[in-house]
Amino acid sequence: MNDESSQSLDGLFSIAGKVAVVTGGSRGIGKMIAGGFVRAGCRVYITARKAAACDATAAELSAFGECISMPLDLAVDGGVEALVQGVSEREDQLHILVNNAGATWGAPIEEYPLSAFDKLWSVNVKALFALTVASLPLLRAAANAADPARVINIGSIDGLGVPGVESYAYSTTKAGVHMLTRHLASRLAPDSITVNAIAPGPFDSKMMAYLLDDPQLRAAVADSVPLGRVGEPDDMAGTAIFLASRAGRYLTGAVIPVDGGLSTIRR
Repeated sequence: MNDESSQSLDGLFSIAGKVAVVTGGSRGIGKMIAGGFVRAGCRVYITARKAAACDATAAELSAFGECISMPLDLAVDGGVEALVQGVSEREDQLHILVNNAGATWGAPIEEYPLSAFDKLWSVNVKALFALTVASLPLLRAAANAADPARVINIGSIDGLGVPGVESYAYSTTKAGVHMLTRHLASRLAPDSITVNAIAPGPFDSKMMAYLLDDPQLRAAVADSVPLGRVGEPDDMAGTAIFLASRAGRYLTGAVIPVDGGLSTIRR
């Protein structure tokens, strides 16, 4: 390998100097991604509904770089506009938007409320679409053919196959996230904006706490994964950094399972 190739490879996975927004960034998968971005040299804005949690995570991550707390609820009227306005007051462009904020709902089929579909559609799909559209001026300002702006949506392996739990609205809306990702990717490619989705398997998060906080259930979940373990923060951060870096610039419309192989055996 010559010197020119070595220098090029040094920056292949670099995202230093970029500006990112991570919704639902105070905990779980959002915090894993925000933490990876901060450590990689991004200036990261995180959102969450609970101000104290959002502020605490931003303070924690600021020990490693720049992390700014912007607590708000994207699912309420004016939430999306408030976030975009807040970022626009501080930034002229946005290189990376991570649509991670989401909600789940589980109940037996005959007890499953129709209102769950309304709530989860609003949080998991509608707010994601609204924020992406509202962020387009900032994303277009950062985008160019050599280094596109990036939108990374967080789906789920529950949207790729039938899950083993009764989470009807959740799995349906996550399948919607995957289709919306492909639709947006097709529309925004001419603007040099890539749109991809990560479909996580089992990771430590509030949504998985009912399983993973119990040692016996956690062991059972790990045993069900071909790679034999629950996902770790670097697994999630590494995939997001790849998608946001030069290494991932030619990828758009993809849904990437990050699940230790679980989706390959799920029926």
